[in-house]
Amino acid sequence: MSQPPANPARGKEVFALDRAHVFHSWSAQGAISPLPVAGGEGSYFWDYDGNRFLDFSSQLVFTNIGFQHPKVVAAIQDQAALLSTIAPQHANEARGEAAKRITERAGDHLNKVFFTNGGADAIENAIRMARIHTGRTKVLSFYRSYHGNTGAAINATGDPRRWPNEFAHGHVHFFGPYAYRSSFWATNEAEECERALKHLEEVITFEGPNTIATIVMESVVGTAGVLIPPAGYLEGVRALCDKYGIMWIADEVMAGFGRTGKWFAYQHWSAEPDLIVFAKGVTSGYVPLGGVVISDAIAATFDQRVFPGGLTYSGHPLACATAVATLDVMAEEYMVEHAAHIGENVLGPGLRALAERHPMIGEVRGLGVFWALDLVKDRKTREPIAPYGGTSAAMNELVAGCKKRGLMPFTNYNRMHVVPPCNVSEVEAKEGLAIMDEVFTEISKHYEG
Repeated sequence: MSQPPANPARGKEVFALDRAHVFHSWSAQGAISPLPVAGGEGSYFWDYDGNRFLDFSSQLVFTNIGFQHPKVVAAIQDQAALLSTIAPQHANEARGEAAKRITERAGDHLNKVFFTNGGADAIENAIRMARIHTGRTKVLSFYRSYHGNTGAAINATGDPRRWPNEFAHGHVHFFGPYAYRSSFWATNEAEECERALKHLEEVITFEGPNTIATIVMESVVGTAGVLIPPAGYLEGVRALCDKYGIMWIADEVMAGFGRTGKWFAYQHWSAEPDLIVFAKGVTSGYVPLGGVVISDAIAATFDQRVFPGGLTYSGHPLACATAVATLDVMAEEYMVEHAAHIGENVLGPGLRALAERHPMIGEVRGLGVFWALDLVKDRKTREPIAPYGGTSAAMNELVAGCKKRGLMPFTNYNRMHVVPPCNVSEVEAKEGLAIMDEVFTEISKHYEG
């Protein structure tokens, strides 16, 4: 597939249709101007005016195999011709094959999958499973987190999107490890880990261990900062869960399926969760799909007891066939290993080199193709370049400068996330880094240190 000729007139029609009839998420409707996208291929997409963008956002961090992979597109077409839909009470080949491939990449004790339409409803059902299995109600989660925009999922979320949506009950937040902006006055990662675990145990103690069903955590925190847990932290959480009979839900919606250079991000460490929530990269977003990988112990709870949940499109054959093709392509083309290579040898060194040249970059952190730059006004004070929950002139100029040069960025508050597809080439990754270098030079006037 090659980029077709520009068609500005059609772009205007697409924009007018959107503004007349589409209601956008997380937006004041009169304040937005959505980009009409005409197509995409690999790590690039383009608009109707012929502008081409190297996608360092993977959209919402889900195009893990890039745009329009021909084998996955063909699999979708083949499944549509064979069986485009079926009710979830029936077995279908695509669902069974998808579940098999997903559980094969998880721990030995994780052998069942409950399919959903996306990450938020997967979180809802994982919490429901943990509550019924334990007979408890409370849910603990990080302040710095995002888990979806449905009832329990948005209450488990730590960021400001939770504030106007707090209607679910039983949710308690705590501080996870974040050594660069430590809540625990830690001076190194070992201290941060030890003190963060002590804080979590105190929260458990004061909330009442026998009231807590689950701890929900992104294995690597995504939208809230690409926060890599320090060595020993996940193992410490596992030990606390075992001590108090609490279920650990690993939210792998953003971090899973190759994003960090492992099939699941928690696999960088030795601890194993009770439930895994997934979505996004499992189909590279080509067809919506999410789900919960369930431990044998929790699955057994529902052997003779009805699970009180379900969705019309659970295990939809078109979505599951997409997952099968996506996971097969990722394995055949060694995309997970490639993501690890790009992170270790291109993005990591390249971003750290940018930080040496641009003092606005206070910290670089990441794994695989999952990176964030913590941007500051002053390295000594670490004052963010934009306020929590907001933006700034510097961040607006950063985004505009990237787009002007053909790079689509992912930004959140004072951070720039660098999250290209898992199969981004070395040449493409270096192209993006070069554009970033130019843009940080352009906006250096906003640095005050």
